[in-house]
Amino acid sequence: MSRQIDQACELEERYRQAALDYQAKQNYPQRPSASHCQDCGDIIPEARRRAALGCQYCIECQERIEHAKAQYATR
Repeated sequence: MSRQIDQACELEERYRQAALDYQAKQNYPQRPSASHCQDCGDIIPEARRRAALGCQYCIECQERIEHAKAQYATR
């Protein structure tokens, strides 16, 4: 009986790891971070580009976009 439980635990761990690997691939940005904001054209600081991989907007424009999306979603 304990062998079956061990096998079930191993199988669960493999499925869990496969799911985590799949999710990580889905969340990985498909393009590199932009050096300049696509909205205002300002330079995106290197620290932001490293922290938010794939970012296309400066922090101010990104906050404005997210705020507008939140406002639209509450209607």
